[in-house]
Amino acid sequence: MTKLSHDERVKLHDAVDAAEARTGARLALVTVPVSDRYALYPMIFGGIAALAVFAALALFWHKLPLREAFFITAAVSAGVTFLMDWLPLRLMLVPRHAKNWECWELAHRSFASRVLAQTDRKTGIVLFVSFGERYVEVVTDRDVDLRVPQETWDKIIADFLATAKKGRLAEGLLAAVEACTKVLEEHYPAE
Repeated sequence: MTKLSHDERVKLHDAVDAAEARTGARLALVTVPVSDRYALYPMIFGGIAALAVFAALALFWHKLPLREAFFITAAVSAGVTFLMDWLPLRLMLVPRHAKNWECWELAHRSFASRVLAQTDRKTGIVLFVSFGERYVEVVTDRDVDLRVPQETWDKIIADFLATAKKGRLAEGLLAAVEACTKVLEEHYPAE
């Protein structure tokens, strides 16, 4: 997983502040290492391993006392569970649709708290990036959605992803913030 340095975070924070000063809309950038811990998956794989080991012991070593079979099964289950708890491995095992759902949900909760819940009721967007799942989304409110076609946001995301794949994550985020700002400036000029 990629992390941003302190200096890169400061630059991004300053870029978002400058963007909000240039437009009449709210712009928020949300970056997270992962959108969920996916804590259930290591236990599921540990349980599957336990069932498989116990079945193999019962089929191929039927003279093994039940107590030893239980301890072997428990040890395998615990070992698999702890192994699968290593985050990079866990992220590889979680189905893509489950990761996308968690990212989508966190992106929309971030939008609700950073745009909708604000007392000034400005229209706005959230640029959401989850590094672990490699998920990027621009969440917009209804007014922005009516004025700006989805293809505009898709292009900003594609440009960001192309830059990020080259290893220039902070540069890509800064460019994405600037591109979002230009779109918002066009439709929501500063007052």
